[in-house]
Amino acid sequence: MARQLTQLELLRELESTAEANVNRHLKVARDWNPHDYIPWDEGEDYAALGGTDYDPEQSQLNEVAKAAMITNLLTEDNLPSYHRVIADNFSMDSAWGHWVGRWTAEENRHGIVMRDYLVVTRGVDPVALEEARMIHMTNGYDPLLVAQDHAAELEEHDIDEVGLLHSVAYVTFQELATRVSHRNTGKACNDPIADKMLQRIAADENLHMIFYRNICGAGMDLSPDQTLRAVTDIVTNFQMPGAGMPNFRRHGVLMAKHGIYDLRQHLDEVVMPVLRKWDIFNRTDFGPEGEKTREELATFLEQLDKDATRFEEMRDRALAREAAKAAKQAS
Repeated sequence: MARQLTQLELLRELESTAEANVNRHLKVARDWNPHDYIPWDEGEDYAALGGTDYDPEQSQLNEVAKAAMITNLLTEDNLPSYHRVIADNFSMDSAWGHWVGRWTAEENRHGIVMRDYLVVTRGVDPVALEEARMIHMTNGYDPLLVAQDHAAELEEHDIDEVGLLHSVAYVTFQELATRVSHRNTGKACNDPIADKMLQRIAADENLHMIFYRNICGAGMDLSPDQTLRAVTDIVTNFQMPGAGMPNFRRHGVLMAKHGIYDLRQHLDEVVMPVLRKWDIFNRTDFGPEGEKTREELATFLEQLDKDATRFEEMRDRALAREAAKAAKQAS
């Protein structure tokens, strides 16, 4: 059985890859200003300054767009938690530390611009939004707790700690999932300003995903069995970073039902493209443990595909019933 690399060994061996990808990112990333995406002339004072407070009739967003915007914004709000996890696992030294700072600064724009848009346009109740932010950020979120919950399983696979590889595996899939969610939310808003804003955010998320995907890919070349174990732990226990926020389940159901982010998109647009990029199912460098892990991953993906198909069938029937009911009421 191949020896599992320690966290410090992984950081040292992958540092040149991190440096190359930081430099690549700085060359292709485009700076932008949140204030350029806000229709400021639509804004007016709230009651505290002599204006009027929010009324649901003021929002131009439908219920699906509201749910998606709130979920995506609260997800972005938990940036301090994500920064802590990344900093703890990457360190703040050399290229690793430069990336942590740059990524955090870029991600912070997303929450700024989305909140400004919603408050200025009165897209959602700002008081309820703030209350939900306080709850969600107070709770915090650590994506690696999912893997840590399976400590016995990790010990069985001779993994001493959940760290760098689990971290980069998680954010690879999470950044791509967030890109898909933001992009589809922009379309659901039925507002060209919101659509342009969320396209800009989605472009950032895609570049971030590429950085993490390349780091994890280099880890796969360096220590194939160990990295595949981390990837499989994440894929088979994946949760979006919004899990645990107020109304997450209700909003998630609405988003899945109306094509913002569902199980089929998760499999076909997030998980499988990344696994193909790493050539998971054609590689020949896995040892016995890696082969066993690959079989486990394949079995999970087969079931996920069946679950996605079942969900699509149920959703289509539900939407057809709703359409028939609406047509009957209209007639």
